[in-house]
Amino acid sequence: MKSIKIFSLLLCTATYVSAQTTLSVAPEFQKTYQKETRNVNGKPGKNYWQNTSKYDLNVDFNPVSRLLKGKVQVTYTNNSPDTLKEIWFKLYPNLYKIGTPRKTKFAESDLGEGVAIEKMAANGKPISDFKIDGTNMTVSVPAVMPGKTISFAIDYSYTLNKGSHMRTGQVDEGSHFVAYFFPRIAVYDDVDGWNKFPYTGAEEFYNDFDQFNASIKVPGGYGVWATGDLKNPSEVFQKDIVSRMLSAEKNDAVIDVITDKDLADKKVTQPNAFNTFKFEAKNVTDFVFALSDHYLWKSSSLVVDPKTKRRTRVDAVFNPKHKDYYEVIDFARKTVEAMSYTFPKWPFPYNHETIFDGLDQMEYPMMVNDNPVDNRTDAITLTDHEIFHTMFPFYMGINETKYGWMDEGWATIGEWLISPMIDPSIVDEYGVQPTASSSGGKDDTPIMTLTPDLKGSGSFTNSYPKPGLAYLFVKDYLGDELFTKALHTYIKNWNGKHPMPYDFFNSINEGSGKDLNWFWKAWFFEGGVTDLAIKAVDKTASGYTVTIENKSIKPLPIDLALNYSDGSAENNHNTIGVWEKGNKEVKIDIKTNKKLSKVVMGNPHTPDKVKSDNSFSVN
Repeated sequence: MKSIKIFSLLLCTATYVSAQTTLSVAPEFQKTYQKETRNVNGKPGKNYWQNTSKYDLNVDFNPVSRLLKGKVQVTYTNNSPDTLKEIWFKLYPNLYKIGTPRKTKFAESDLGEGVAIEKMAANGKPISDFKIDGTNMTVSVPAVMPGKTISFAIDYSYTLNKGSHMRTGQVDEGSHFVAYFFPRIAVYDDVDGWNKFPYTGAEEFYNDFDQFNASIKVPGGYGVWATGDLKNPSEVFQKDIVSRMLSAEKNDAVIDVITDKDLADKKVTQPNAFNTFKFEAKNVTDFVFALSDHYLWKSSSLVVDPKTKRRTRVDAVFNPKHKDYYEVIDFARKTVEAMSYTFPKWPFPYNHETIFDGLDQMEYPMMVNDNPVDNRTDAITLTDHEIFHTMFPFYMGINETKYGWMDEGWATIGEWLISPMIDPSIVDEYGVQPTASSSGGKDDTPIMTLTPDLKGSGSFTNSYPKPGLAYLFVKDYLGDELFTKALHTYIKNWNGKHPMPYDFFNSINEGSGKDLNWFWKAWFFEGGVTDLAIKAVDKTASGYTVTIENKSIKPLPIDLALNYSDGSAENNHNTIGVWEKGNKEVKIDIKTNKKLSKVVMGNPHTPDKVKSDNSFSVN
């Protein structure tokens, strides 16, 4: 999500000792090493496990009343070594239930009764012993032994929100984005057990990798787009629409799947009173859908894996009134291409990606809910930021609820790097200045602060720019080739699983062959200002020595603009490596026979709080 998010400080009683620097490790993570579910080399341990579910979702949605009636059948497999006597569910639509604690203010008119559980059975037997507390529901069940399954059948309903749009809801009179719409089983993992954090509207999500089969019934005239593959296109769309969609799946060119004329002629969906769209999605962390009776649909595809020639279809589905959206298909396609071939240089993992014209800036597996924006640069940065989330958190199964930085930081560096690939004129400095100005302030806490405990400006900086800058600085320090190797080590270790912070740190250390704990400790476990200063410029026999002082505890790269008296200029760059030994000053030798007149320090991605000491005139 490209907006403000929200992280109790990890109180640590144990430590993992590297060759040079000690990282504090909380007891719950130490226990994973003892149980060998995780390994200090960054890999899953020999006893690693995770639970999973298979969902059959049957939804009847009325876009006029916004009433969603659903039946969910879910089979849950307990792969843990523990016997489970209760199952925790998430009822995310209860964010809009009267009385639910929330960090986001909603209009009273948008609040309602939340999710009505009309009928529930476990293994075919009716259940009445369940408790709903806000967005959590606990269900007492017969003991589910390790390796065994339990099946639930739930009939439920709720009314989708119309106002106070928070990642889901009605977009306009004929369009809706429907997310978090079914009772889903919470994550039970090797670190915390059940994920008991309530959904307050601020933090984001943590889900298992599950299988979904979904049937979505809507009135005639409404198209539906969703996570997963549409299994019955000819039953719901008219022949020409299906033909164009299938053509787009095989071609690089942008194809207008639904045109203004199709909408005017009412030749989009099959002429039935109701149509049921059927989707299938395997090994994904969530399932969402969107619908509209008046949106255009542009589509294209590209080869994302040159070895297998696998293609990804990219869709832009939007209101024709929103002129910025006519280019979104191009921005989206270029983002998928950049992700596959440049950064993170990993084949885009899904068959399709749909950018839907909505009222938010939010990501979902294979879907993006993006509001229209006022200018081209914002459209580019928003599009690539949200699509980049495909890798983090969805492909990697990150616990966003506790560690928002583990996905938002990556989407931020993805935005910084990919936006100029789409438009070279863009210099994206999203969040850098707020990081600088708030550093050392009351809301500036270590990145490892849990997301629900972040406050004020730290809710944004700790999740987005601070970790994004850390990744960027490590990339600069290692160089592109070694950084890619290290990042791919992390991805290979943990895609389809649930990585935690130390799994990331240790995977990058292992993949790069370098002990980076000196950097992780300063940037992720400690707070304080980010501030560099030019302390002195001295003449030497071979040129000049520029002395830089680090007034903070955080390693920052050093970029110097060297201006000579003859009017010429050159740039000098030093990575964070100059601070590796914990030194507070560094002397940079400038070899030249020219007369130096002025030195200016700074870079768009260096969050230097005090800039008045970043310029030095040479006498």
